[in-house]
Amino acid sequence: MTEVAVGVGTELAPLEIPVTRTLIVSGAIASRDYQDVHHDAELAKEKGSPDIFMNILTTNGLVGRYVTDHFGPAAVLRKVAIRLGAPNYPGDTMVLTGTVAEVQEGDAGGSGHGSEPGGGATVVVRIVGANGLGKHVTGTVTVALPTPPNPPSPTSTPSRPSVSGRPA
Repeated sequence: MTEVAVGVGTELAPLEIPVTRTLIVSGAIASRDYQDVHHDAELAKEKGSPDIFMNILTTNGLVGRYVTDHFGPAAVLRKVAIRLGAPNYPGDTMVLTGTVAEVQEGDAGGSGHGSEPGGGATVVVRIVGANGLGKHVTGTVTVALPTPPNPPSPTSTPSRPSVSGRPA
C-alpha cells in the first residue's frame, strides 16, 4: 500500500466529474429520491428549474468517492458535512477540490479522541465542488486513515531460507 502524504494545507488533486443526465437520474434512483425534478425535465421546468438537477445524496456520494480515491480503500469516512449551492445541471462539469484542514495523529492508547485505538491519523478535509454557475457543494469530510505499515528495523536480519527452502 502506498502511503499518502498528509499535512495541514495538503491539497488533493482536483477531480472533474461530467454532469450527465444519466448521472443525475441514476443517482436519484440509487438513493430512492423519486422527486420529479431529478428525472423529468418537463416537470422540473414547470416548477421553475431550467432542467433536472442533481440531488444532495448523489453529491454526498461523489464527495465521499473523491476523498476515498485520494486516501485509499482502507480509509473510513467518519463524517461528511456538506451544503449545496448552485445546482448541478446536465451538460456542466463539477470540479471537486480539497485541502487538508486538520490532522489528528493516531492514539495507540485508545483515548477515543479523534482516532481509533492503535489506528492512523484522523484527517479533516475542506471540500469545494464548483460548476459553471459557482460553488455546487462546500463542506468538510472527516476520514480515519489506517495505521501505516511499520518499516523493517535496520537492525533486524531477514530470515534466509535454508537449503531445504524453509526459513533458518
